Amino acid sequence: MSNSLFKKINIFLKVNEQTIDGYFNANDPAPIYKRQLSQEFEEYIMNYAPSIKRYSTVTYKLNCVSESDKEYIEPLVHAIRRHFSLKKSIKEAEFKKFKKRNWMLLAFSLIVVMFFQGVMPVLFNEEHRIHSAFSNALDVFSWVILWKPIEKLIFYWNPFLKEISIFDKLINAPIIIVGEKKKMEPEPVEHAA
Repeated sequence: MSNSLFKKINIFLKVNEQTIDGYFNANDPAPIYKRQLSQEFEEYIMNYAPSIKRYSTVTYKLNCVSESDKEYIEPLVHAIRRHFSLKKSIKEAEFKKFKKRNWMLLAFSLIVVMFFQGVMPVLFNEEHRIHSAFSNALDVFSWVILWKPIEKLIFYWNPFLKEISIFDKLINAPIIIVGEKKKMEPEPVEHAA
């Protein structure tokens, strides 16, 4: 049942001359399609992020009342896609840096472990009691120094991939334009005299 809640996510936006400026940073003098999104608007969209799952489809539903409001659709959509493309690029760069740093840390840790496991026992004679204690300490040290890079490389990839997937869904979400429904007025009732 919970899967059905997250299969289709609709983000509703009202597009007209009065609301369009609220979607953008008020201090940005760029043309409307190149403007930065306002923090409040980004927060509104990102509030949907926790409910976006791998199998979810995201759709922007733009509410336009008149034909003149439709001229704001393309610049708004372009700004949203550009904004989240930039966020995705930043997150991909962070992920690449994360992987590179942890692979380098793992390689360095292996070199240190190999040095201590290969060279240090040669310095101490095996007949001494200190050799046994030092050997046990080296085994523990080896596990400790290798644990963090291995843990990060195995378990910490998913948050990066999830955020990249969310940004990808927000970039490629289809746009549906809906018109505001007119209020139904009750029909006059004729009274029989």
